[in-house]
Amino acid sequence: MITPAAIVSTAAFAALGILCVALFITVWRVIAGPSLPDRILALDMLTGIAIGFIAVVAVRTGFSLYIDIAIALGLVGFLATVAFARFVLSRGNAGPETRRRSE
Repeated sequence: MITPAAIVSTAAFAALGILCVALFITVWRVIAGPSLPDRILALDMLTGIAIGFIAVVAVRTGFSLYIDIAIALGLVGFLATVAFARFVLSRGNAGPETRRRSE
């Protein structure tokens, strides 16, 4: 019979694997993003993936302090995304798609 601890351990291992794949794909988007908004969105996604990593580690270790850290990271990530969005709006450059439509 499979114990609940074994199920949680296997699910956490699978979640870490999926998060690693998502991390590598998102890092690729940050590096090769065709425009600044794409890179900003990828950085926001990296914050979400980091929160996922912290949550999985919290489940595996049983320390609830990690959840507080994840919440703080989410707040900081949100503020950073808003700041980047304001920067993009102040530049007036939303990407190559917008330039083609306005010409």
